[in-house]
Amino acid sequence: MRNSKMFLAGTVLAMLSACANMTPGEKGAAVGAAAGGVVGNVITGGGVLGTIGGAAVGGVIGNEVGKRR
Repeated sequence: MRNSKMFLAGTVLAMLSACANMTPGEKGAAVGAAAGGVVGNVITGGGVLGTIGGAAVGGVIGNEVGKRR
């Protein structure tokens, strides 16, 4: 579980560093996917499918929210 949290933290940092040239929808999708992955990981106790599912749902929601800004 510790390895998955470290991987997720590294992924979030990498994604945020690449946000300079993104559209608002892309930024929202990136942040939503990161947040959704964390939530999915916590809810499923470190389950891979929960993490991936959370990231997918969070990305879609984040994209829609980002487009409206």
